[in-house]
This record gives sequence, C-alpha cells and structure tokens, in this order.
Amino acid sequence: MENFPSIQNILNDFINHMEERQPISASDLPNIDLYMDQVTTFMNSHLEHSKRYPEDKILTKTMINNYAKSRLLPPPDKKKYSKDHMLLLIFIYYFKNILSITDIQKLLTPMTRRYFQNEDGTDMSWLYSHIMGQEPLQAKRIGEDIRRLSEDALNIFPDADAGDQEYLQLLSMVALLSCDVYMKKQLIEKLIDSFDFPENETDEKKKR
Repeated sequence: MENFPSIQNILNDFINHMEERQPISASDLPNIDLYMDQVTTFMNSHLEHSKRYPEDKILTKTMINNYAKSRLLPPPDKKKYSKDHMLLLIFIYYFKNILSITDIQKLLTPMTRRYFQNEDGTDMSWLYSHIMGQEPLQAKRIGEDIRRLSEDALNIFPDADAGDQEYLQLLSMVALLSCDVYMKKQLIEKLIDSFDFPENETDEKKKR
C-alpha cells in the first residue's frame, strides 16, 4: 500500500492536466492557407501534449497523403491547405485513435460535403467550435469518472499481500479503464452502423 500514492499521483496529475488543457480553438488556426510542412509543424506543436514518447509524430506528410487517397481529406488548392483542412485534420487525429479509417470516412464524409468551405455561416469553424466547446465540461466529467474508478480499483484486493498491492491496484485500474474504453468503442461503432449514411462519391459515380 505504501507505493500506491505514486499511482494516485499519476491519476491526479493526468486529471488536472486534462481539465486545465484547452483544445485547439478555431481562432488559433491561421487564416491563410499553408503548405504541407507548415501544416505538420502546426499540428505537431499544438498537439504535442498528447504524445506518449518524445519521438512520436502527430501528423506526417505520409499520413496527409493517405488521408487524401482515402478521400478523408479534400485535395489542397495549389498545394496549400486551408483552415477547413486543418479543422478536418484535428477531427481525424482524435477519431483515428478509436475508429477504423472506414468508420472515420463514413462519419466525416457528410460533414465534408455539407460544411467544408461552406459560405452560408454554418461552416467548418462553426461546427468545430460548437463541438470542441464542450470539451472542458467533458474533461471534468471524465475526471470525476476516473476518480470513482480509482476508488473501486483500490478496494478490489484489500486482503492481498502488501508487496503485491501496488501491482494489483495498477492491474485493476488498467483493467477497469480498458473495460470502459472497450464498451464505449462498441457503442460508437453501433451508433455509426445504425446511421443511414449517404452513399459515397465513388458509389454515386458508378451509378451514373
């Protein structure tokens, strides 16, 4: 038990960081079009906090090219990427950690068709700001859930040997968090599967 506070400190530090961290705002993005190198530099700088290891890459040229080939990302204009491209890349970055490319394509294709470079006021910045504006509240809710879960993990093995307590509490915490992520991932997939997405452009072209 004496080493358990080290685990608890990690949780508290993570929760505090999560609640204090502000998401990238649409207003943080440049209002000028950027070349690919500028895009990757911006993304790697502003999302550096999410790296596990210092050498990890947030976004690379290869990733961007693959997103374009998968029709996740509209082609750049004269090799320059707009603010809408940047906002779409942020969505892709968060979703790719949970969803397959196929599911991301299903989910984002209607958004791209409707809001990408739209000029009637309901554009990508409008959409992004409404969704990301909920992130601070969601971070607080998740922090509360993690604290409750950590209390449960602490009490799973109350009678275990003192020398095993730290490992068993770590194992319990990881197992409960994994169960949470697994069930939420399944729910996300069911939500995507239940929605009647418009046919993609390739299918539409085949019918013409």
